[in-house]
Amino acid sequence: MASSGFGATAPGADHNKDNIMRFDEYRKLDGVALAACVSAGEISAGELLELAIARAEAVNPQLNGVIIPLYEQARARAAGPLSGPFAGVPMLVKDLFQEIGGAPSYAGNKALKAKDFRATADSELVRRWQAAGLVPFGRTNTPEFGSKGITEPESFGPSRNPWNPAHTPGGSSGGSAAMVAAGVVPFAGANDGGGSIRIPAACCGLFGLKPGRGRTPWGPEFVEALHGISVNHVVSRSVRDSAALLDATHGDEHGALFRIAPPQRTYLSELERDPAPLKIGFSSRSPIGTAVDPEAVQAVQDAARLLESLGHQVEEAEPELDMMAMSMDWLGIWFTKCAAEVARVKALTGCGDDGFELDTLALAAFGHATRADDYLNFYQRGQIYSQQLADFHQRFDFWMTPTLAMEPALIGASATPAWQNAALKVILKLRAEKLVMKSGLIEQMVRENMKYVPYTQLANFTGVPAMSVPLHWCASGLPMGVQFVGGHGDEGRLLALAGQLEKARPWFDRVADL
Repeated sequence: MASSGFGATAPGADHNKDNIMRFDEYRKLDGVALAACVSAGEISAGELLELAIARAEAVNPQLNGVIIPLYEQARARAAGPLSGPFAGVPMLVKDLFQEIGGAPSYAGNKALKAKDFRATADSELVRRWQAAGLVPFGRTNTPEFGSKGITEPESFGPSRNPWNPAHTPGGSSGGSAAMVAAGVVPFAGANDGGGSIRIPAACCGLFGLKPGRGRTPWGPEFVEALHGISVNHVVSRSVRDSAALLDATHGDEHGALFRIAPPQRTYLSELERDPAPLKIGFSSRSPIGTAVDPEAVQAVQDAARLLESLGHQVEEAEPELDMMAMSMDWLGIWFTKCAAEVARVKALTGCGDDGFELDTLALAAFGHATRADDYLNFYQRGQIYSQQLADFHQRFDFWMTPTLAMEPALIGASATPAWQNAALKVILKLRAEKLVMKSGLIEQMVRENMKYVPYTQLANFTGVPAMSVPLHWCASGLPMGVQFVGGHGDEGRLLALAGQLEKARPWFDRVADL
């Protein structure tokens, strides 16, 4: 990764004759390029870290992305010897499962914050990031237990979108996405159990790859989340950063339940050549029957024309499966996971129901009301959905959709309506959750809450990789991503396509005016 002056590996970067990197130069470089600068001795890890901290301090009061600064710990790390492909590059990690030993671990929860709960050890993913030479210097905002497509926890307040702070950066990795889009870091930790990498990437004009089941680690406490529905990776500005980071973190971990086939070549090398002509099916119809903004339709239509100009075959098509039923089954598993999280936090902190948001208590109540045989049916039907998606992938390489059905929502617009809050309080007081689950009210709530993001859950439930590519900006100036869903093991092919799209319609230098 040799370099010959700031910006040598990024088009358009100006050379600083004083050899002291300015923020405008820093922002023009991705993580791979910044690591090259450190390796060439053009800047030190400590100097890069101070640039990142200064930018965080400048924008965080407005965006509220970093909620746990770890500056002194990071400064000590940056002062020591570092090695690896990203040696000396600063990053932020999400305050949800991406644990740093001794650092606060709140998961967006009021009770854990009040207890000042701390991680006892680094997570396996963080260990791999540090082995790659990265310097984490803070943890980012997330909704309580990562259970929403917005980032507005009561414990820390809302994160905001750098393109327009009146709007959400998405969720649940919204704090990370806001900080990357604001130029604080070239990438930040994220995880995805229903769209939580792809949704904030789309909201903030970033690239977001959700790896497939088992591709990245969860340990050491457990080796998969939600039967592999949820996975770890990052949101980034460049495709090559995402590819190089996946090279640094993928692979089996101690106690892995199964061994996923390794890639045939490095993910970074997938970007060296354009993919062979692909057959891509696309749809902009909401799979749960809700309205779709014309901007989302336009995003997919424009992407289809771009793909055709690149030599790919594109036609309107979608998997033959009941998406609403799939969404309900996916949510049923989330209900039970939430119930387990609430019970775990109560045991850790000694708190009562006042330690949680009302929405979380409701989800947990529905989880407690779920019968074991119903849960097993959710899981087993997930295998049927996987087979139906695999049938689609026998005919098409990828499925393309909008990532979002609507522009990023205004802060507060996705909050649970007052009438639902009142209803939930009554339901919890009367312990009537079983009756509610049979009434159809849950399905109504699902349609209302998922109308912004109805496209992303399928890839989670079936365990396949998917990505959001920042190919469209709305007339309002807000970004809107385009999603591509691959088959099992398709991370490399998705990255190759993303690299081709990035060259054809560059987005790296398109930044929010903040």
